[in-house]
Amino acid sequence: MKVLVVGGGGREHALVWKISRSPRVKKIFCAPGNAGIAQLAECVDIKDGNIPALVDLVRREKIDLTVVGPEAPLVAGLVDILEKEGFPVFGPRQRAAEIEGSKVLAKEIMQKYGIPTARYAAFDSARDARDYIREIGAPCVVKADGLAAGKGVIVAEDEQTALAAVESIMEQKVFGAAGSRIVVEERLRGEEASMLAFTDGEHVVPMISSQDHKQVFDGDRGPNTGGMGAYAPAPVLSPAIQQEVMEKIMLPAVRGMAAEDRPYRGVLYAGLMFTEKGPQVLEFNARFGDPETQPIMAMLESDLVDVIQALLAGELHKADLRWFDGAAVCVVLASGGYPGAYQKGEVIAGLESLPENVTAFHAGTAMRGGAFVTAGGRVLGITARADSIPAAIDLAYRGVSRVHFNGMHYRKDIGQKALNR
Repeated sequence: MKVLVVGGGGREHALVWKISRSPRVKKIFCAPGNAGIAQLAECVDIKDGNIPALVDLVRREKIDLTVVGPEAPLVAGLVDILEKEGFPVFGPRQRAAEIEGSKVLAKEIMQKYGIPTARYAAFDSARDARDYIREIGAPCVVKADGLAAGKGVIVAEDEQTALAAVESIMEQKVFGAAGSRIVVEERLRGEEASMLAFTDGEHVVPMISSQDHKQVFDGDRGPNTGGMGAYAPAPVLSPAIQQEVMEKIMLPAVRGMAAEDRPYRGVLYAGLMFTEKGPQVLEFNARFGDPETQPIMAMLESDLVDVIQALLAGELHKADLRWFDGAAVCVVLASGGYPGAYQKGEVIAGLESLPENVTAFHAGTAMRGGAFVTAGGRVLGITARADSIPAAIDLAYRGVSRVHFNGMHYRKDIGQKALNR
């Protein structure tokens, strides 16, 4: 088989790494990929948003399976185009991917099908949004409606911050067209975790639970990022709670999407808050999470290609989904200044000295003069697998201690919430 993975971040490196272990796969392409992915796949210099060039690549190389990593090409309809031409592709079609592409649509689906989520109101007028915020007060959450690379959410503890968020999103257009509409919702309190599930549109099979760490600093302080680390499994999602999430959230979402003529096939990601009232949905994503994919792929014992092919055949319930009986932890190493402005081109040292059972998934890296250099805000995801969460945390940070580049920073408390339980 020839497989194409679309994307170029840490999530895609983890997917390429897992797919490369399938005996059925002879060659992997990745577009655009990164310097780490290039060790396992042929990287093709096509941006993930260049749909015509991606389609041409699939035609030219006669790709047997395309796996779409990021949300933007899903929302742009890459899956629909490839399916129409008869090429097998893993990911939801355009109308289904809009569950991530529009937060307003996601809220409407949740409200209509009784899926627990925060109270909200949607606005396409900044003045109306400000009036509403003055009426309800703070704390509240202000969200850009469209895709904003995981950063279009402002948790406002006071009214001034909420009003400033409306101005920056709707008037200053810091997230571009994604901010033409906004959602203002109540602030939920509790512990966050993620549930990702495979679905063929009828059957829904959960993956191992995971927990992302969005804020840049220890103790969940500072601005939101694309994710500073993750671990799996997340103890907050006990077997009983996982069953509740399946029955009240995942199954109703897939059935609701089908009823709306938006049949959903691929990975459905639910970002959850575990409140006093039970689990509630913060957001739905239409793809694998980043950095959750890194520990999830480290934990997956089954052949990912077999699982995907069963899903595409509508036989997901027959797939052999097995997980390692232990834990995995991913610590993201970021460039100095991230999530704000940062330098590129810093030489990365120490990757050749990582301990056994530790993998460096590359996110923002390039090759220069035979050396890996930084090329993004999130640079590496140092991921360790061990028999328990404490052992995986210890091993991951031992891996982190071996790596260095100028300005490198990272959170030192990834997995701490699991230890607290």
